[in-house]
Amino acid sequence: MANAVVSQSGGPTGVINASLVGVIEEAKKHPGIDKIYGAVHAVRGMVQEDFVDLTDADPAMLEIVAVSPSSALGSSRDKPDAEYCEKILAIFKKWDIRYFFYIGGNDSANTCKIINDMAIEIGYDLKAFHVPKTVDNDLRTTDHCPGYGTAAKFVACALMGDDLDNRALPGVKIDVIMGRDAGWLTAATALAIERPDDGPHLIYLPERPIKIEDMVAQVKEVYDRFGRCVIAVSESIRDTDGVGFSKKSKEDSEVDSHGNVQLSGSGALADFLAEKIKTGTGIGRVRADTFGYLQRSFAGLQSDTDVDEARRCGRQAVIYSKEHQSGSVAMKRVSNGADYSVDLFLTDLCNVAEHTKELLDEYINEAGNGVTDAFIEYVSPLAGKMPQTEYLGNLPKVTK
Repeated sequence: MANAVVSQSGGPTGVINASLVGVIEEAKKHPGIDKIYGAVHAVRGMVQEDFVDLTDADPAMLEIVAVSPSSALGSSRDKPDAEYCEKILAIFKKWDIRYFFYIGGNDSANTCKIINDMAIEIGYDLKAFHVPKTVDNDLRTTDHCPGYGTAAKFVACALMGDDLDNRALPGVKIDVIMGRDAGWLTAATALAIERPDDGPHLIYLPERPIKIEDMVAQVKEVYDRFGRCVIAVSESIRDTDGVGFSKKSKEDSEVDSHGNVQLSGSGALADFLAEKIKTGTGIGRVRADTFGYLQRSFAGLQSDTDVDEARRCGRQAVIYSKEHQSGSVAMKRVSNGADYSVDLFLTDLCNVAEHTKELLDEYINEAGNGVTDAFIEYVSPLAGKMPQTEYLGNLPKVTK
């Protein structure tokens, strides 16, 4: 008999708790696992021995946790070095923890790998498994990441509503969407399009750098055609010189412990783009919003597919731990459309750790300011059914 610890790291998502519940419910089935501890605030909680006992957690409570957004155990942006990981292993020994389940993105996979490698080096029997999550959908190997489908649904619904708002009071509207190095989430705003003149009319992605002058010209062209323009832009959009507009919009960029420039905690990029477009086009009504953290922990708006797959990934990590030393759970798409399904498989931690996956070239339109039908086919089953809306202003005009 040995104990297990599960924790959540990095940015929360709308379904990260479904993965947590998947780990707990599957671990309860295995007699070789005695206690199931939850580390509060990730690796920081481990070194501080801030554990909660989840072994006998009420199933009814866990069902509510599974549909709750954000990280039920809290999170952390700490980036453990060797000394930090040595402290974690010392705590694991003290608590007889032999199973380590870490739910997070590529940095979390790297932490899992470091701890696993150190355990092997000192001969400590530890099973270390990474459970994928990220709204950015930028983990390698897996077809997609738990958390992405729900965030995709949120940004699409938000743009759908914003487009209707823009129809009512025409002008230019800019929405800045999360996505540190990849445009997967910004691209998902295309799911908002129902009618030929629906926004977002322009979708700007970090994979396609653009000069601000070209962006302004494209906005003017759309505005002249429709009398309005709705824009979805990634927070990590870059100029053709490779420098992000976020960096250009403020002299001193805040960075976290992983060296990442703070993108979502400020409206600077939105203000920068609004000013450039307003000045460059002469359009009087230009507005901008930064979605910030709303898109990753919005209550009451989950993708059913996303919840199911997140929970499955949590369960599968425990199942893999009974036969393997370490690894990361990944998904392979088996079928698409109405028959959409995925298979889960195990991949090495090194295939996920610290790497990122950009939006595929085949998913970006030729102009570089929108997406292709292939991307819509890819993302639609992940976000699930979208609401339908109607607008009466397009009805035939009457005369008297």
